[in-house]
Amino acid sequence: MVTPDLAPRKGAAPPTRRSGPARRAAALIGWVALSAVLPGAAHLRAGRWRTGLLLLGGYLTVAVSVAGVAAGADAGLAGHALGWLSQISLVFAACAVAWFCLVVRSYVVLRPGRLPRSGQILTGLVAGVLAVLVAVPFAVAARYVRVSEQTLDSLFSASDGSGQVGGAVRRDDPWAGRDRVNVLLLGGDWGDNRIGMRTDSINVASVDVRTGNTVLLGLPRNLEHVRFPPGSPMAARFPFGFQLPESRPGWREDLLFSVWQYADDHPELFGGRRHMGAEVLKETVGHILGLRIDWYALVNIWGFAKMIDALGGLVVAVDRDIVYGLYDEGVVRAGTRRLTGTEALWYARSRTGSDDFDRMHRQRCVLGALLSQADPATVLTRFTEIAAATRGLIRTDVPRPMLEHLVPLAWKVKHAAINSLQFVPPLISTAYPDWDRIRLLTARAIRASVHPQAGPSAASAGSSPAAAPRRHRHRHSPSPSPTLVLATPGTPSSIDDGCGTPHTATAR
Repeated sequence: MVTPDLAPRKGAAPPTRRSGPARRAAALIGWVALSAVLPGAAHLRAGRWRTGLLLLGGYLTVAVSVAGVAAGADAGLAGHALGWLSQISLVFAACAVAWFCLVVRSYVVLRPGRLPRSGQILTGLVAGVLAVLVAVPFAVAARYVRVSEQTLDSLFSASDGSGQVGGAVRRDDPWAGRDRVNVLLLGGDWGDNRIGMRTDSINVASVDVRTGNTVLLGLPRNLEHVRFPPGSPMAARFPFGFQLPESRPGWREDLLFSVWQYADDHPELFGGRRHMGAEVLKETVGHILGLRIDWYALVNIWGFAKMIDALGGLVVAVDRDIVYGLYDEGVVRAGTRRLTGTEALWYARSRTGSDDFDRMHRQRCVLGALLSQADPATVLTRFTEIAAATRGLIRTDVPRPMLEHLVPLAWKVKHAAINSLQFVPPLISTAYPDWDRIRLLTARAIRASVHPQAGPSAASAGSSPAAAPRRHRHRHSPSPSPTLVLATPGTPSSIDDGCGTPHTATAR
């Protein structure tokens, strides 16, 4: 007679021999997984107290230290890290190997040999996959850091600081006592299929090193009668301004965008020194604005398109249809839309139905959109594509040691006020520029950036000279776009002023 306690319950599954090994296999994998995030757990479970406590204590010490550093991290720390990229890459690579070995060793100390053969195979495969998964983030981080180092080394000079503000870089005062730095931002179209260099986009970013407040000063590419610094070789060659014979009737190249190439083509003016275009253009633009230009950064316009593609496109509020192409075969439709790199490039460069001043306006809008949308998360997720797009497509004379200080400054700029002043008609005549007025408005714009409450007013800006008739230069030369006429001449405006506010991008 069977007692009630021992009688099998109705509907209950009969006991199996597999339930014990299955539970042991699951427990083993659980302890291995716990060791992946809490090193030493598997060793403690296996009774190896000394090793387990050593692993766990070391891990907690490092984790607390890293958390403390991260809590107090800022852009300054990121700048310092640029000088240690090789070491950081090695640390991440070592962590990848160490974590892989840790997971494998945690699996071994739990004695999987006590499981049936099928259990050993299954748990071994799971532990192997887990070991790879925990090592991958460190390996990816090591690769990102290595790519960063290679990209920076290819872009920036490895000099010890010669040529930048105040000579050699001083850690206690990298700006050499100055309160502003001025960077010449250029867009060029050099390439294997083009002869020479033409700087189609010419802007100067004047940045307050204390606050990050920035004034973006735009000069037209077709500025005529360009004056050069007194005593310079170019001033000796062109004492009455930059003037060249017509290459063909009605077509001249003696405009601001040609200064770089002319200097490169005439090394005899500089005692035989070659590739003087960048330095001459820096001095020339600085003389026009009454500023000292510290560095330049030149971006190939086609590289700019690749960079936008690497970011996943750019959301721009297009105010009207922009027709582009040699035979007007393309169009960027009006509306808020996400543009590809090529579309953004044509939007910024098209001359059809517009002029150089309208192009300057659109280029400023694209630059503003890029500054606002290139957030750290996007840059990180598309890092390798962006790094690949920049190689060979950016030229600069910023010395590598200066990056440590420019990174925190760039962070300030990202969160500071960025105003723009474009020297276009009717504010300034491109055919007969008022150089004194340009310098006066530049000085006022910078003062307004330092003291926002003391910005220039319409009265202080004065009346603008009428734009003189311009000589024919290119295919499309309609009158200046009315959207570029400043309501208050000479007053700096937000970089996004007149660009619309992109909300949700429509389909392309």
